[in-house]
Amino acid sequence: MKSLPIVILALAAAPVWANPQLAQQKNCMACHAVDKKLVGPSYKDVAAKYAGQKDAVDKLTQKVLKGGSGVWGAVPMPANPQVSEAEAKQLVQWVLTQK
Repeated sequence: MKSLPIVILALAAAPVWANPQLAQQKNCMACHAVDKKLVGPSYKDVAAKYAGQKDAVDKLTQKVLKGGSGVWGAVPMPANPQVSEAEAKQLVQWVLTQK
């Protein structure tokens, strides 16, 4: 049992990765789904479009925060003031893993 505190510390120090629950809490799932287009593109389509782009995380983090238009059609993505920059980055990193 001496190793238990080390395991707990390691888990506490691990980064918190975004997941569908965070996307739901931040209202992302109102317009997006993992595998189908709703109002906005599916997360799988976003991941495919930005695969291999070195600046994808930074670019998409800003899009989550500030909104944008013209990339996926006529419907603009609104800004998301309820999402912190750290949360936006976590969400983008998770979205980019959807394949």
